[in-house]
Amino acid sequence: MAYRGWRRNGTKYNAHKTEVDGIEFPSKHEANRYCELKLLERAGEISDLRLQVDFELIPNQYITEKRYGKNGKELKDKQILLERKVVYRADFVYTDKDGSQVVEDTKGFKTKEYLIKRKLMLYVHGIQIQEV
Repeated sequence: MAYRGWRRNGTKYNAHKTEVDGIEFPSKHEANRYCELKLLERAGEISDLRLQVDFELIPNQYITEKRYGKNGKELKDKQILLERKVVYRADFVYTDKDGSQVVEDTKGFKTKEYLIKRKLMLYVHGIQIQEV
């Protein structure tokens, strides 16, 4: 592969896509963690392993517009989307032996966007993300 500046494999954070059990992961690190969690699930240490779970942090923001017909009769109000919702997508969610829900994210590099979403997860849902 040709050298493209500081990106050796063409990806921004030097991650390599990896497939395990027919699931494509964006990095080897995430694929390895999946294998570890599958082993823990088989051993009974964790249960209900789920991948790519969405948590809504901020809902869609709408404005209501009044509408009128040709004869001046009031019609049903129209909802106009101003801002789309903000969602945090967790890499892994599972239940540990104590019965509590664990939200995990495999991180090689913490972006500013991720740091804000991590804080919103704690504020909105009371969930502290475990970084692996």
